[in-house]
Amino acid sequence: MEYLTRSTEETEALGQRLAALLRPGDVVAYYGGLGMGKTAFTRGLARGLGSTSRVTSPTFTIVNEYEGPIPLFHFDLYRLGSAEELFEIGWEDYLDRSGICAVEWSEQAEGALPEDRIQVTFRRSEENEDWRRIVVEGVKER
Repeated sequence: MEYLTRSTEETEALGQRLAALLRPGDVVAYYGGLGMGKTAFTRGLARGLGSTSRVTSPTFTIVNEYEGPIPLFHFDLYRLGSAEELFEIGWEDYLDRSGICAVEWSEQAEGALPEDRIQVTFRRSEENEDWRRIVVEGVKER
């Protein structure tokens, strides 16, 4: 499904709506360049999963954890050199913790991501460079 968001608030609201469709163990793989709204989308995911934590980009820490009825593990793989490095920080342990893994810069670790992941692609809209076209694929009807 393809969505057009015209503001950060709309991007967050879309993330919140997606959260209602997620189940423990799901991996949400983000694709898109810098400044596309991935962290804003994750703020909405966290809110939709019941977290009241402040969501920030984990660029320098690789992963941030947000508590809630369903925990959210927010990864930023921008600085990762390979998929192997993801395993070194305990990727498999996160997958086993019955939370949601939201992964920015998924391109960096394609081989480590499950095939049944949910894929979210962010790109600028042709109509207005401040708007985002967000394509969500792989969400199963529940």
